Amino acid sequence: MRETRTDVLVVGGGLGGVAAALTALRLGRRVVLTEESGWLGGQLTSQAVPPDEHPWIESRYASPSYRDLRRRIRDFYRRNLPLTKEAADDPLLNPGKGSVSPLCAEPAAAVTAIHELLAPYLTAGRLIVLLHHAPVTVHGRGDSVEAVTLRDSKGGAGGEGGAGGEGGGGGEGGEVTVAAAYVVDATELGDLLALGGVEHVVGAEGQDQTGEPHAPATANPLDQQAITWCFAIEHRPGEDHTVEPPASYEHWRTHVAPFWPGPQLSWTDVAPETLEPRHRPIFVGDSDADGSRDFWHYRRIVARTHYRRDSGEPLIDSDVTLVNWPQNDYWETPLLGVDDADRARALRESRELSLSLLHWMQTSAPREDGGEGYPGLRLRPDVTGTADGLAMRPYVRESRRIRAEFTVTELHVGVEAAGPEGPAQFDDSVGLGNYRIDLHPSTAGRTYVDIDSYPFQIPLGALVPVRMDNLLPANKNIGSTHITNGCYRLHPVEWAIGEAVGALVAHCLDDGLRPRQVYAEPARRGDYQRLLADGLGIELAWPREIRTLSTSRRPPYPQLVE
Repeated sequence: MRETRTDVLVVGGGLGGVAAALTALRLGRRVVLTEESGWLGGQLTSQAVPPDEHPWIESRYASPSYRDLRRRIRDFYRRNLPLTKEAADDPLLNPGKGSVSPLCAEPAAAVTAIHELLAPYLTAGRLIVLLHHAPVTVHGRGDSVEAVTLRDSKGGAGGEGGAGGEGGGGGEGGEVTVAAAYVVDATELGDLLALGGVEHVVGAEGQDQTGEPHAPATANPLDQQAITWCFAIEHRPGEDHTVEPPASYEHWRTHVAPFWPGPQLSWTDVAPETLEPRHRPIFVGDSDADGSRDFWHYRRIVARTHYRRDSGEPLIDSDVTLVNWPQNDYWETPLLGVDDADRARALRESRELSLSLLHWMQTSAPREDGGEGYPGLRLRPDVTGTADGLAMRPYVRESRRIRAEFTVTELHVGVEAAGPEGPAQFDDSVGLGNYRIDLHPSTAGRTYVDIDSYPFQIPLGALVPVRMDNLLPANKNIGSTHITNGCYRLHPVEWAIGEAVGALVAHCLDDGLRPRQVYAEPARRGDYQRLLADGLGIELAWPREIRTLSTSRRPPYPQLVE
């Protein structure tokens, strides 16, 4: 496994990378899929973030493969856990009963579901998965990538690791070079764009470039969204699980950003839509009725009321919730456009902010009864698959973005900017998405940008780099802007992008084409779109009655629409 060759190399095992690999495999291609962490699934697993989805996610307006992933996650609980009859019979089972999503589940359930999707191709030897592998060199000639060298950060016994296993390359620090006809950059930060000298954008474009109403006046590469190092906790009243405060605890306890109403270690934060201060504690009573009132029910991924022993007694002592809150959004130093030392410092400080938040909640947070601190809050490292209880990787909201044949701007999808007729309609649509333009506070000292958007399409032109012939994006690195990244970065959209890219490379290999030809020539583009629509069952357009609904007017999820 020091060198190998394949049809398609997918670097990055997030949802976009998994979808690209799975689609190319289903269309008859051989794939090598690599991932820097120990889990496939990216923001859903190694970053531990329940999916942010739209109201029609249970319908045909999500692709069949994404619905299959969600069904398998639910089936994991039906097969393996003693659900109450009510929970087991619920076709829309929400394992954690979190309010942020109709499918709040443990990361390991998603890892298992992904492995099930990929298992036939692993067994057949058509797929190689290399976990703990990060790209270090892109080998190119002219406008093509010939191979990528990846370094094994952990070591392993062999090259063909399962989706939840330890694929390796012959010892810690060993390298493997993979040559491929097509290379897909599905990394969280668009790493291949930098390594391969691919034209790309970092940070915020200016209004003078894009005409977007909510862009800054001029471009700022260091204006990047906050990252968040998530963690999972349970609550055991009467016990003491207090962690030691990290070195930067006093900084986070007292420091106030100019756009924030006080220190982050507080129950007072900012409402993203209005920018008004709001008070939202960790607990408001014990009711599940309104998860918007507190943080505990917001991203809860284990709901103990779903489970019973045969005796009827509760099986689980405590719910588990996932902490991805304004209190642990890290916005002091960007990850891109800085040197290695600053990037390492940003990652370290992000981790310390999350641990500071936990220590503050355990020792000083105001309680409902007038006291201070919840020492019974306990990290669940088994849930995140780590030794320290933090997620394997930080939740990254913004990446390098390709300079594409077409760039989606706020003028295409924003309600205010696009006008009352609805979003732009793209003849080259390859999939659908729907989410607010939701930008978290940035490293440039900007607060939230959280504005209405319309249900949108994913245009093929945003997936085709301006120069490269055989490298395609499949994560948050498509031809969007800093503003539109805010609605194109979510779980189902990333999957849809990866699915479209996987189908595109298989189609190009079958017909001897390049992606730019498919994009530029209507007849060839039509053949590719028929593959997506008829072959894979992917909807390419929203019906008018849905696409003209802004995110502030859309119905609550989930809507079962046939």
